[in-house]
Amino acid sequence: MWIVSLPVQLGQVRETPSFDVIGVVGFLAWCIGMFFEAVGDAQLAKFKRDPANKGLVMNRGLWRYTRHPNYFGDSCVWAGLGLIAAESRLGVFGLVGPVVMTILLVKVSGAALLDRAMLKRKPGYETYVASTSGFIPRPPRNAK
Repeated sequence: MWIVSLPVQLGQVRETPSFDVIGVVGFLAWCIGMFFEAVGDAQLAKFKRDPANKGLVMNRGLWRYTRHPNYFGDSCVWAGLGLIAAESRLGVFGLVGPVVMTILLVKVSGAALLDRAMLKRKPGYETYVASTSGFIPRPPRNAK
């Protein structure tokens, strides 16, 4: 937890507040991340509420472009905070947190774990995996 939260900790020790190019890029990454988290979660909740979708794979909205828009958003939020913190004297160390968080989300606990479970219990998920990016949003590819 301490490593992941390094950007927040280091961002608070800035000698003189400023918002240079790196900070603006960080803020934009944070905004994109919040959008993907909020919209992705809302779309999935709406999909699950509809009884007609029982047993189906969510592949609409942001979910058409990435299998895990909420995890991608979470990663962007932390990357944004890391970039904002990078403007402080020791802020470059704050970039370790977003890297660790992204590795955890993609390879360890988040997306990888969920994909394994969904492949076992959701018919059609294999086709979804073949056509949809696992993390970074991009247009769907043709499933083979």
